[in-house]
Amino acid sequence: MKIVVTGSLAFDYIMDFPGYFKDFMLSDKAHIISVSFLVDSMRKMRGGVAGNIAYNLSLLGERSLIVGSAGHDFDAYREWLEEQGIDTSGITIIEHEFTSSCFINTDKANNQIVAFYAGAMAHDHHNSLLNRGLTVDDLVLISPTNPDAMRRFALECQQMGVPYIFDPGKQTPRLDADLLEVGLRGAQVLISNDYEFGMMAKCLGLSEDELIGRAPITVVTRGVDGSHIFVDGQLAAAIPIAPVEEVRDPTGAGDAYLAGIAFGLVHRLSWEMTGRIAALCAAYAIEERGCQEHRFTLPQFVARYRAAFGCDLPLDIFSLREAA
Repeated sequence: MKIVVTGSLAFDYIMDFPGYFKDFMLSDKAHIISVSFLVDSMRKMRGGVAGNIAYNLSLLGERSLIVGSAGHDFDAYREWLEEQGIDTSGITIIEHEFTSSCFINTDKANNQIVAFYAGAMAHDHHNSLLNRGLTVDDLVLISPTNPDAMRRFALECQQMGVPYIFDPGKQTPRLDADLLEVGLRGAQVLISNDYEFGMMAKCLGLSEDELIGRAPITVVTRGVDGSHIFVDGQLAAAIPIAPVEEVRDPTGAGDAYLAGIAFGLVHRLSWEMTGRIAALCAAYAIEERGCQEHRFTLPQFVARYRAAFGCDLPLDIFSLREAA
């Protein structure tokens, strides 16, 4: 089975604001917002949803192929990905553009204000999943990138009969009802946080319960309240969060969670086990600043899973596909 990850490739500029955004938001002045936040720190990190997901899959022992676009400044990032065992042959370099840049400001309550410069990502719709030898036994992750690229990847997966996970993510505000319908039409899994899920339902003119039933599998993450996994519109698993030693940076937690969901899907694990693997991946990401700075060995992951959830995670699941 091939795992193909589509989505943005970016450099993240991560900033920390030592207060609360809400203290500087004036509801009676919402029509003319003008506010500046003096931050304590800023770090340039490797990011983008495709890079983050592929990195977390590599920690779980999975080699994935990234299909995406990057700029002329991507060489060191590409080398890093390849060192992690990730296939970068599907990444197109746009020589006259910079790699996408994401500016993320996080306050003391872990609220975030994000600005994203597309750069090379604007050319992602020229990439294609066709002629990559994909079959019904493979899996594609369609994650936030150029909306036209998300549409193209969904339609190509439908054309080839390739199952895919549809992850609108932070592109949700930019996606119209037509594109959401295209993405949902052939998705095996719809995944979203609860806020973006509500935005999708409103855009489509559906109740949240109706939207849950639109995909065979729907996963809704709820922050500190864990996550819910629905199968055929019915709740299949309520997943708790994994205990975190210290919340250092929530950026990238959703991408790590998605990698865990994809891992469980390709290994045909139970939904309870799949969700807990995803939650633990997210916990590792939260404990480090940056989206690709956390690490774990598989024995460490298994031991922490047992400590977090009080049940065993067999180490041999990480080699089931290779043995099958």
